[in-house]
Amino acid sequence: MGAADVVPGVSGGTIAFIAGILDPLLESIKKINPSLFGVIKEKGIKAAFMHINGPFLLCVFGGILTSIFTLAKLITYLLDTHPIPVWSFFFGLIVISVIHMLKQVKGFTFGRLALFVVGVVFAWGITMLNPIALEMTYLNVFLGGCIAITAMILPGISGSFILLLLGLYTPVIGAVKNFELGIIVTFAAGAAIGILCFSHVLSALLRKFHDATLVFLIGLMLGTLGKIWPWKEVLTFRENSKGEMVPLDERVLSPMQYEQVTGQPSLLLYAVIAMVCGILLVWGLERFANKTR
Repeated sequence: MGAADVVPGVSGGTIAFIAGILDPLLESIKKINPSLFGVIKEKGIKAAFMHINGPFLLCVFGGILTSIFTLAKLITYLLDTHPIPVWSFFFGLIVISVIHMLKQVKGFTFGRLALFVVGVVFAWGITMLNPIALEMTYLNVFLGGCIAITAMILPGISGSFILLLLGLYTPVIGAVKNFELGIIVTFAAGAAIGILCFSHVLSALLRKFHDATLVFLIGLMLGTLGKIWPWKEVLTFRENSKGEMVPLDERVLSPMQYEQVTGQPSLLLYAVIAMVCGILLVWGLERFANKTR
């Protein structure tokens, strides 16, 4: 999840859903509320820790932080040096995840099809938006943390990409790099409040309207495939935290068009292999989950 969350276009929530931990993650986060103080008062801190499924949350968020400081660096390096195979891997990951989610839907109605279309259009529209430049104030950073964290646990929407659209990705990453404590604490506070509030909403939707919510999430995931497509022509650039110019607005190309427009090899064979690896990873996780069950 941590590695996915730092890549604009890929959602950590999608990875959580693939791994089968999204529901327990939402349920555990939901239990972090004012009633927890009553549990602490009556039964103690240890009981409260177990009440919120503390060991599970430590594993998840410990894994996310570990990935951000280790694997995420490797993935961002590979995106710079071998973008086509890496994007192909994520593309295969999303496609097979959609199939995995469709298996859990118990039928399609007109209303569910409408939700699917809304999800596709909404996600596609977000990927087509031009970034805005919010002023780097504490209020904007706080609100950015609230919005981005909801996207990070929502399958199909990338929290990093939301920060890019808000114009906060570069300054927030720069603040982390330079250890600007005020910005980091403000963003973390916004993220904490955002995830505590949104976990209730998403959990309730999955509990009361499971199939309809899944169909909408499937639409979100399909709507973002254009952002993850491996062969693209860069139209505009943005400046990252290191002062380097990196792609921002891109146009989708076919592998043959990519070779003609850019003059670079399409690496089609490597792309297919990477896509198959992504597909096999999810297929393996699904088989492992079923066997464990």
